[in-house]
Amino acid sequence: MFTQVQVDTFTHNIFTMMADRWFLITAGDETSFNTMTAAWGSVGVMWRKPVFNIVVRHTRHTYSYLEKGSSFTCSFFPEEYRKALSFCGKYSGRDYDKVAETSLVPVTLDAGTNHPVVTFEGATDVFCMDIASRTPILPDQFIDPAIGSFYKEKDYHTMYTGYIRSYFTAG
Repeated sequence: MFTQVQVDTFTHNIFTMMADRWFLITAGDETSFNTMTAAWGSVGVMWRKPVFNIVVRHTRHTYSYLEKGSSFTCSFFPEEYRKALSFCGKYSGRDYDKVAETSLVPVTLDAGTNHPVVTFEGATDVFCMDIASRTPILPDQFIDPAIGSFYKEKDYHTMYTGYIRSYFTAG
């Protein structure tokens, strides 16, 4: 189902993948996890290691899993999963069983992270990360005042930088 490959073989346009296709951030383990849709993030090198940065508001259910846990996945899907990703972005795992509502099928990967991680069948690309840092994004840090328009409810993000421990493709 998934093939582990070296992360430096990744050749897709990450900008298009994030903005146009979205992705699922999943935290927790095979017995208890939550997933949410995201379109913001970044991939690069930090502290001499490949990293994936995500941002999650403290109001999101996934936030509690990230705060308690030590790893997460970012999973990308083909267009036919748009409806499922839309649901996972609009509704909270506190109130809905996202797996039952979307028919997403969880898969546990032994990804070289601190513990097995969860993704879903149908993903085309899966990044598996150990959390390296948590950084609150606060308004006194905004240089560009327009950034404040993204936080009308004052529900600021926390940025999680994860060391990319493994990368899987479908196949």
